[in-house]
Amino acid sequence: MASPIRPIDDVVKEATDAFVERFQCSPEVAACAPGRVNLIGEHTDYNGGYVLPMALPMVTVVVGKINGTRKCNILTTNQQADKPWEVEFRVTDIISGKPKWANYVKGSVAFFRRLEPSKVPGFDAVISSNVPLGGGLSSSAALEVAVFTFLEALTGEKEESLHKKAISCQEAEHVYAGMPCGIMDQFISVMGKENHALLIDCVSQQVELIPIKDPELVILVTNSNVRHELTGGEYATRRAQCQIAAKALAVDYLRPVSEEDLEVLKDVGLDDVIIRRARHVIRENKRTVEAAQALQSGNYEQFGKLMTESHISLRDDFEVSCPELDCLVDAAIEVNGVLGSRMTGGGFGGCTVTLVYKDYVENLIRCLRAKYSGEPTFYIVRPSEGCREIPLNKTE
Repeated sequence: MASPIRPIDDVVKEATDAFVERFQCSPEVAACAPGRVNLIGEHTDYNGGYVLPMALPMVTVVVGKINGTRKCNILTTNQQADKPWEVEFRVTDIISGKPKWANYVKGSVAFFRRLEPSKVPGFDAVISSNVPLGGGLSSSAALEVAVFTFLEALTGEKEESLHKKAISCQEAEHVYAGMPCGIMDQFISVMGKENHALLIDCVSQQVELIPIKDPELVILVTNSNVRHELTGGEYATRRAQCQIAAKALAVDYLRPVSEEDLEVLKDVGLDDVIIRRARHVIRENKRTVEAAQALQSGNYEQFGKLMTESHISLRDDFEVSCPELDCLVDAAIEVNGVLGSRMTGGGFGGCTVTLVYKDYVENLIRCLRAKYSGEPTFYIVRPSEGCREIPLNKTE
């Protein structure tokens, strides 16, 4: 059976109870932001391409109140996070360090009001989440956007542009967490809508809502429980390899490049690895646009086919899969009722996403359990809302 997703009410209660125990008073403000699953369009965002994520029902919640000082005291209830689970820093002196999870918080505080942390009041806060860490479901962006949204509620100063809000959170991750991520994760966490995926053009930053409403379809997220660590270097290596290809073609990023240009890369003597990286990006952009069109027209068989092709490309050309993810995808596509399956997220562990008809989902889960040597976790998910403030006297 799939694992139940803990209701937001329960996550808010966990955070609130921890706040009362630690700070001996009640929080006054709460906000949340969702993780995401990317349906297709992987490692294309930082290449100026297209991505098609959806917001998840799993969220990170921040509760707290102004404390009348210049200090921030922040506690996380997530014991999977690296220790210590409580940090203190001054809003006028925000420096990256350990624990790692706190750097995402510090970055959002620093970039709130566009790098004017002196305008942020000191506050006490507790963070709780049901977004799996290291699962490729963007727990980091959920944390950044939740903290930013919490600060908006705390101060009454809302960012007028959702685009600017997402970009502030992205830059916070670049500067404070040292992770050169693209814009996808923050955009979907800010702008997600129920029953819709979001087609994002990562050059123009234009977004288009793509409906996913067919009640006969199920999106199954399978966590391999192989935890990835993108700051370990592989992500930055792939990004650098794409930049080498773009430079050789005299473009800023690989978005305008065609398959014919791959011959140019061969002619200038770039090695096969760089060429395969570029080939993945070129084809993945095309697949993502076609996938959005397939969803719009209700051609779910075509959408599933493109998902599986995406995984093969990520496995063979971009080389960011791993044996565990390959096992889950290979097993899924053999099951009746499955339309397509792929790894999702940066790779090297984390989750797969599978499109399946609802009448076949339980059989799919049984087959994956039987064929996977590890202990997977399964979540049946629907496209959900983006970040929002949560009234503490009437939680969702």
